[in-house]
Amino acid sequence: MADLKKFAEELVNLTVKDVQELAEILKEEHGIEPAAAAAPVMVAGAAAGGEAAEEKTEFDVILKSAGAAKLKVVKALKSAAGLGLKEAKELADSAPAPIKEGISKEEAEALKDALAAEGAEIEIK
Repeated sequence: MADLKKFAEELVNLTVKDVQELAEILKEEHGIEPAAAAAPVMVAGAAAGGEAAEEKTEFDVILKSAGAAKLKVVKALKSAAGLGLKEAKELADSAPAPIKEGISKEEAEALKDALAAEGAEIEIK
C-alpha cells in the first residue's frame, strides 16, 4: 500500500514535460495511446488534491476565457497542457473550464503565463 501511495505522489508531481515523455514511452513501448496515458495522471492529481487542499500545495488552473486570439490559445493549450488539437479546441470553447487540477504552484504559474501570453484569461485556485 505504501508503494502505491508513493507512486500516486510521484504521478501528481509530474510536470507537463514529464507527462508528455511518459505518454511517449507508454505509446512506443506498451502500445498505449498518449490521450489514454494523460487521463490517469489528471485523475490521479484530482484524487490526491482533496487531501492536500489543507496545505494548499496543489492548485487548479482554470481557463476563464479564450480571449480574442482563440486560435493562439488553442495552440498554447495543445502544447502547454499536452492535449490533442480536438481536446484543446473543446476546452477553449467550453470556458470557463479546468485545464489542470492538483498541480504544483510552479507548474500552475508556468501554465498560466504561457496561456496568458496568448491572450487567455486564466485563474489559479
